[in-house]
Amino acid sequence: MMLNGAEDEEKWLAEGIAGIQHNAFYMHQALDSNNLREALKYSALMLSELRTSKLSPHKYYELYMRAFDELRKLEMFFKDESKHGVSVVDLYELVQHAGNILPRLYLLCTVGSVYIKSKEAPAKEVLKDLVEMCRGVQHPIRGLFLRSYLAQISRDKLPDIGSEFEGDAETVMDAVEFVLQNFTEMNKLWVRLQHQGPGTVREKREKERNELRDLVGKNLHVLSQIEGVDLGMYKETVLPRILEQVVNCKDDLAQYYLMDCIIQVFPDEYHLQTLETLLGACPQLQPTVDIKTVLSRLMDRLSNYAASSPDVLPEFLQVEAFAKLSKAIGKVIEAQIDMPAVGAITLYVSLLTFTLRVHPDRLDYVDQVLGACDKKLSTIPKLGDSRATKQVVALLSAPLEKYNDIVTALRLSNYPRVMDHLDNGTNKVMAMVIIQSIMKNNSCISTADKVEVLFELLKGLIKDMDGADVYELDEEDFKEEQNSVARLIHMLYNDEPEEMLKIICTVRKHTMAGGPKRLPYTVPSLAFSALRLVRRLQGQEGDIIGEEVPATPKKIFQLLTQIIESLSIVPAPELALRLYLQCAEAANDCDLEHVAYEFFTQAFVLYEEEIADSKSQVTAIHLIIGTLQRMSVFGVENRDTLTHKATGYSARLLKKPDQCRAVYACSHLFWVDDQDGLKDGERVLLCLKRALRIANAAQQMANVARGSSGPVTLFVEILNKYLYFFEKGNPQITSAAIQDLIELIKTEMQSDSATPDTASDAFLASTLRYIQFQKQKGGVMGEKFESIKL
Repeated sequence: MMLNGAEDEEKWLAEGIAGIQHNAFYMHQALDSNNLREALKYSALMLSELRTSKLSPHKYYELYMRAFDELRKLEMFFKDESKHGVSVVDLYELVQHAGNILPRLYLLCTVGSVYIKSKEAPAKEVLKDLVEMCRGVQHPIRGLFLRSYLAQISRDKLPDIGSEFEGDAETVMDAVEFVLQNFTEMNKLWVRLQHQGPGTVREKREKERNELRDLVGKNLHVLSQIEGVDLGMYKETVLPRILEQVVNCKDDLAQYYLMDCIIQVFPDEYHLQTLETLLGACPQLQPTVDIKTVLSRLMDRLSNYAASSPDVLPEFLQVEAFAKLSKAIGKVIEAQIDMPAVGAITLYVSLLTFTLRVHPDRLDYVDQVLGACDKKLSTIPKLGDSRATKQVVALLSAPLEKYNDIVTALRLSNYPRVMDHLDNGTNKVMAMVIIQSIMKNNSCISTADKVEVLFELLKGLIKDMDGADVYELDEEDFKEEQNSVARLIHMLYNDEPEEMLKIICTVRKHTMAGGPKRLPYTVPSLAFSALRLVRRLQGQEGDIIGEEVPATPKKIFQLLTQIIESLSIVPAPELALRLYLQCAEAANDCDLEHVAYEFFTQAFVLYEEEIADSKSQVTAIHLIIGTLQRMSVFGVENRDTLTHKATGYSARLLKKPDQCRAVYACSHLFWVDDQDGLKDGERVLLCLKRALRIANAAQQMANVARGSSGPVTLFVEILNKYLYFFEKGNPQITSAAIQDLIELIKTEMQSDSATPDTASDAFLASTLRYIQFQKQKGGVMGEKFESIKL
């Protein structure tokens, strides 16, 4: 059916074009022979083709353009009186005898153009006559194109200031009156088009009307080009008349398009000075008009105008632009009860953008916008629309982008309230945006109060929200979120130790509520933040009596113990052990022996009771040995107790090679270079001999289990330890012992049961090369190594 309609329309258009071409041919003949009567006859017949009602606006436009081109030629003929011998006044009367009204009015407009050019009558009189006469055609499409033709031929003949057709002082008003009258009539015809034909083709009619809207809008463009329309006239006459027509037409398509036209074609300074009038029309528009887009475009234009020059900013303050826009938006949202949430929030986003660009220094304005948005969101049970959610995120992101400083945003009391309206997922997205802003701008949040507000904003990342299941999250996303929070904790800093301690306590309060899944990410950052404070306070005594206990290392170590103990609910014994050892090192640097001892005790308790996996045990014991070796605070008794524990656990590891490596590592606990008096050569030798026994046992076990003794790597590693202590001057490590060990390794490698291993061979070769190198070096060390025979 649709296809047949389209085919019929093509056929009717072809017939219309053929009719125009046919009559235009005879019209041209008449023009060439200067025959006025025949020219008028055929031009009227040609224009009769425009009387059709069968074509859509798109097709009618094609037909109209054919006729328009021919009318240009006819106008040239009318201009030259020598060709047809009739005065323009008589010609103006003559064309009014055409039989049908539509051709008559097209001819009248064409002659009217020549009449004005001739200046035989005032332009305003001719224009007034033409605009009134055109009322004779009330068919929407035919009438619109006729009035469009009138606008086209008259636009360069308006009695404007500086125009050749300028008359007395009132003529600008006449030009404005003509354009406004033509605009009003065209708008009426355009709106009437909506109500033609059956209701079932409403969508098709709307599409057709959209195609015709520029014909109406051109009038407003012409108005904006009239030189004589100054701010006064625009304010008193032009804008009120246009708005009266816009409001009274009660058509949503026309209202939306014309409001947009007003905003786009007239100057920005006019909008600023007539803001109240323009905004006053908004609540009177139909509820279905997309007013949010109209107002958003107005605010965008005003924002750009404000950005164009600092000189215009006082104007904005003078006319109280923010207050007027804010009030108008409130009225529009109130008037349009059915406006969806996304519409209202979009308006607030535009208002906030305007505020940040025009009044960036007025945080109270920014907070006011957020407060109004919060009030609107409070009336909505749940923000389910994804587009509305995106707009809320845009609203919250705007201050961050503008100020590049979260500290400024933290001063906005309504910011957290708006954020609370987001669903859990989007709340997290927004929290990530805030953290990224802090990282990007390297912002420093330096007071506990600000940290409190910040962590309230980030609560979606820090703890489980109502109705959210932390175990349903995507693992990668969760890791990224928690690592961001951990990085953020390092950005919180204050030079004052008391305030820094308050910050740490505030962070602790929030992060401890994070649950077992989050603690492994946040506890290390918090612990290291506290340790950084300890390093700054190194050397201060903690036993100060008074109400207000200042930040002291002892107090912070107590806090650290509580922080690390929270990992027991995870459980994460390996992480807790590492943190206890870090704290022990810090306590060592602060010269707090008992505190350091307590941390080691906690580490050993974890090792005994919580760490069962053999690989984890190996890592843990090496960490304990390494940390203990660096400790200088312990007295003889405490050090012996801890060293004894470490060597005992080393010898009880599951696998023999692991036992061997841990035991020879313990040798370093008895020989510390930079500590006076801690050089116990005998116990070093005992450890190394014990390691050798374990290595031997490992070889024998391998022999029994596999029939081959396995690689000799352990022996070579022990040889390297011997060489280390030999160099350091341990009197118990002799060249003879090293010589015997080298012989033992060579014997093992040459035995029948030995497994060939290139790595062990290379390791031994490198070790022997090192001995050779030390021999050749000369000096004291050279002499020392000389006694080792290779």
